Amino acid sequence: MTTTSVGQFDKRLHSETRQKYLFVASTGGHLAQLVRMSAAMNPAEDSLWVTFESPQSESLLAGRRVRYVPYIASRDLRGVVRASKSARQILKDEAFDCVISTGAALALAVMPVAKIRRIPARYVESVSRVQGPSLTGRVIAALRLAETHTQHSNWASRRWIKHPSVLSQFSQATKTSYSEPVKKPSVFVTLGTIRPYRFDSLVDALLSTGLCNELTTWQLGHTNRSDLPGTVVDQISAEDFSRLCKESDIVVTHSGVGTILNLLEAGIHPVVVPRRKSRGEHVDDHQLQIAALVAELGIATVAEADALKAEHLLTASQLKTVPVRP
Repeated sequence: MTTTSVGQFDKRLHSETRQKYLFVASTGGHLAQLVRMSAAMNPAEDSLWVTFESPQSESLLAGRRVRYVPYIASRDLRGVVRASKSARQILKDEAFDCVISTGAALALAVMPVAKIRRIPARYVESVSRVQGPSLTGRVIAALRLAETHTQHSNWASRRWIKHPSVLSQFSQATKTSYSEPVKKPSVFVTLGTIRPYRFDSLVDALLSTGLCNELTTWQLGHTNRSDLPGTVVDQISAEDFSRLCKESDIVVTHSGVGTILNLLEAGIHPVVVPRRKSRGEHVDDHQLQIAALVAELGIATVAEADALKAEHLLTASQLKTVPVRP
């Protein structure tokens, strides 16, 4: 992971003295953002992470103290109640200086318990929420469970304190050794692991480009398919993810913050395709917001599934991402 300077983060989330934090985040983009932010928070070594068990969490949190809880699906009230039992036990067994969360529903299992125990808490809304807070964020703000932060100035307020965007740390560049796009490119397709949502519209669109072949690797999550050329897997280790990023000519992903962050940190200019609620691909259309944001920043090539063409992939293959110096 790239270490980010403290100056790029809200100083409210940084302490000159090392503090024992309870870091709380669902896997995916929420965890990826919190891990990146935590580098500037000066956490004590006995800080604890609460998340779901997955190849992503096992990789990102290697060497750190972790407590895994059962997976909570979007708007899964029963899952929140189950996880709150673990939260009560954790906060009974240990003392923490502060609870920090980037969501999603897992925050609702922990922050009410932290408030009862009078532990300071801070919630940073996901960068994917460009127009306003998520349901989790609205509940946390309404119940005053935590000090709340947004990564977007357009809806910052006294209640929602501005925090620098994790995506503002990257910019687009052209690959130094320009060459004509290869006729038979290697393509890495990574769709995250969110359950129980499929993304067949993107898979079908990619097949229609004519660029997918035996060199293609498909990391499909819940979108199980048996009609695809190349290698097909449900999940992938961080090591294989890094290897495929380096080896592939083109990387295509859904508009999930966690995956996009990982690709940007690897120097990849990805092709980003947002999931649509109307097709049953996600719980809402927040991926449209993040797709619009990365397109505006120029750090990804964005297309809707029904408009995706081979040209999008070939254009992206000539670009890369570089870090912005603080």
